[in-house]
Amino acid sequence: MEHSMQSNTIVDVLEKILDKGVVIAGDITVGVADVELLTIKIRLIVASVDKAKEIGMDWWETDPYLSSKAVDSNTKALEEENRQLHERLEMLENSMLASGLKTN
Repeated sequence: MEHSMQSNTIVDVLEKILDKGVVIAGDITVGVADVELLTIKIRLIVASVDKAKEIGMDWWETDPYLSSKAVDSNTKALEEENRQLHERLEMLENSMLASGLKTN
């Protein structure tokens, strides 16, 4: 009987943590003879996806390694940039030809 009550308590705690969110922060500093050699800043946020989006954290949606939508978006942006660069290059070449300079 106690086991089921304990698991309900754990589920309640987990639900509350995911609903509200928890931030854990810490710094690790490595030094020798009072000279700091390395500092590592660790930040951990535990929250539900909905809560994370609510506070403005949605980096996984734009990371091409984690989202196929991000890959498609990134590809379209690169294609557009490539098209614009080709247009600029063509304008520059035409300008050079009009002024009598030779291009390769």
